Amino acid sequence: MKIPLSVSCSKALAAFLFTLTFTGCAKKEVKELEKMSANSASESAVTASSVQPVKSEALLAMQCYNNAFYHEYGTYGSSFKAYYYSDVTHSGRMDFWKQAEAIETIIDAYTISNDPDLKNKMVYLYNGMRDGYGLLWSSNIYNDDVIWGALMCIRAFQFTNDGGMKDMAKNNFDMVWNRAWDTNLGGGLWWTTANNTKNACVNAPAAICAMYLYQATGDVSYRDKAKMIMDWMVSKLYNAGTGALAGAMNAAGNITEGTRTYTQGTFIGACNLLHNAYPSNNYKAMGAKAMDYTKNSMCNAQGLLPDEYDNEDCQGFKSIFARWACKFTHDQGYQSTYASWLNYNAAEAWAYRNSSGLMWGQWWRRTPDSYVNAFETTCGVAMMNGVWLF
Repeated sequence: MKIPLSVSCSKALAAFLFTLTFTGCAKKEVKELEKMSANSASESAVTASSVQPVKSEALLAMQCYNNAFYHEYGTYGSSFKAYYYSDVTHSGRMDFWKQAEAIETIIDAYTISNDPDLKNKMVYLYNGMRDGYGLLWSSNIYNDDVIWGALMCIRAFQFTNDGGMKDMAKNNFDMVWNRAWDTNLGGGLWWTTANNTKNACVNAPAAICAMYLYQATGDVSYRDKAKMIMDWMVSKLYNAGTGALAGAMNAAGNITEGTRTYTQGTFIGACNLLHNAYPSNNYKAMGAKAMDYTKNSMCNAQGLLPDEYDNEDCQGFKSIFARWACKFTHDQGYQSTYASWLNYNAAEAWAYRNSSGLMWGQWWRRTPDSYVNAFETTCGVAMMNGVWLF
């Protein structure tokens, strides 16, 4: 049964959490807020079909996330360092690639709000990645993990102009390229150092990362590499008839995984960036075809993005889709085609938030107050901020 927060409870949540940002968390206040939320079922409900999230709520969603998971744990040179806890019990820090994606979520929110506190937290979280994992991640056998981290770094660089971020992105991308790209299967990046499969989850974000490196450095070899990666995916993983991107191909040339929201999303993001560099190569049309497939074949009848709860690694996939789908919609002028669908998903996610303002990845029922993890709860935040790009 749908039990979204009422209008009055939503206003109370906003007032409380804006105060919480500056004054800290009082246990008594949290209990009162939880009681208000529990009682809200008897009040007039806000439904996704009647009320769309407003821009201040997108910032609030990010603040709720930070209140639940952000942990600053010391100094880092003249700055500070931080990480996100893995769950609401604060049982440990998020693992490497999920941490990178959570930082991308705060980058999304800063892009929309220009809030200086979010920019500071973005820098401190980046410092925490350096502190926790070093500057070069060659010991990580997962090439996709390294690429997610490099992509986070180059996106952060776009707002800070910090040369360390650019170097970290460049050096780690170069390391993956040198160990993962070869001519087997006609090209493509291997998923791990075992060289068993070539996966969309490394190739699609690598194409985006390479384009951003090209923009940051002016080195055309990164643009060329982005196109090589993209053209390999189009020839081996992309279905031109449907717009679906297969997840992986093994060393024998057989498709071994189906499509997911995050691989659709990063393919769409790569199409967006490659179209601007190669406008005659049909990338824009391929991106739109991938958007259509996600909307028409992966969502339910109302257009709600699918739950991906196979395991904890899957639960935050929608945040990645939201990021790149919303940017594609804005950059390529597809607001009339996709805005209402994306806005609907943002509204559904927010309608089902819990008493702390957190949204899990199941946008058709209320988020539990008892337990959620930090990866699944990036989904709604990314979608709510993403729709404000257009």
